[in-house]
Amino acid sequence: MAGHTENSITIDAPFDLVWEMTNDLENWPRLFSEYASVEVLSREGATTRFRLTMHPDENGKVWSWVSERTPDREKRTVHARRVETGPFAHMDIVWEYAELPDGVQMRWTQDFAMKPDAPVDDDWMTDNINRNSRTQLALIRDRIEQVARDSENASVASSR
Repeated sequence: MAGHTENSITIDAPFDLVWEMTNDLENWPRLFSEYASVEVLSREGATTRFRLTMHPDENGKVWSWVSERTPDREKRTVHARRVETGPFAHMDIVWEYAELPDGVQMRWTQDFAMKPDAPVDDDWMTDNINRNSRTQLALIRDRIEQVARDSENASVASSR
């Protein structure tokens, strides 16, 4: 069996801002609430290999892993995968961006499977990812929309 999740949110901000903020890996700790740090390990063409480290969980454990992601601005997609899979047999993520009349829809699709000896199964992880994705997507939306508002207000103020 394998896990599959799809979660999306619409962000009331210009595409360029949404794309730039969500693909600025070094600033992910300020965009996501769960990441303590991001360390870029290498860049080859459009692909970046990086280490994500989370804040300690409720038991004090710090989770960290290496991932790769390849953005394609023209297709408005990002393909990512865990290189160090930890408890996952595999974890693949696709980010899709679509311009809509009321903003930019950002969709995360995650396909994964847990290893047989993982502490949780695919169903548990599916529920966990869905819950966490909704939380993180809302935070990202709010943070990007705030930057868009601040930028708009600055533009209005400077044109006076």
